[in-house]
Amino acid sequence: MAVLTQEKMAERSATIRKEGKTVVFTNGCFDLIHLGHVELLNRAREEGDHLFVGINSDDSVCRLKGIGRPIQPAEDRAIILDSLATVSHVTIFEENTPEDLIHMIRPHVLVKGKDYKEDEVVGANLVRSWGGRVVRVSLVENRGTQQIVERILAGARREIP
Repeated sequence: MAVLTQEKMAERSATIRKEGKTVVFTNGCFDLIHLGHVELLNRAREEGDHLFVGINSDDSVCRLKGIGRPIQPAEDRAIILDSLATVSHVTIFEENTPEDLIHMIRPHVLVKGKDYKEDEVVGANLVRSWGGRVVRVSLVENRGTQQIVERILAGARREIP
């Protein structure tokens, strides 16, 4: 598949919903793909038939994470995610949050990590308003992008806790 525009992603989602299949959505920066990301995506895919992923644009990541991020450009991050068997479709969004994208896609299930409290999950109220549900999944400890960056800066010889 290819990385889709938001409009094409919304069209694809509508088609899938008309076929009676379940659309699942998750989002993030996905700057350095790591075990935590893979576990999140695997768990998200278990929630339905098609997993749609929104990734923050480079400018959006910089606003959220600060100077020096992202490490990889959005196009690279999107292609990497799109190549994973669990991921059905990928798009890039410019905003700080995926709320507009969620409104366009209208997923049945919204998946985020448990590092977000229930009331902090962007789009949760939208998804629930059309009868969908929100799933929060456990994180893999010490496997975040920031921890990887810190290990690299420390010489990458330190054991992973």
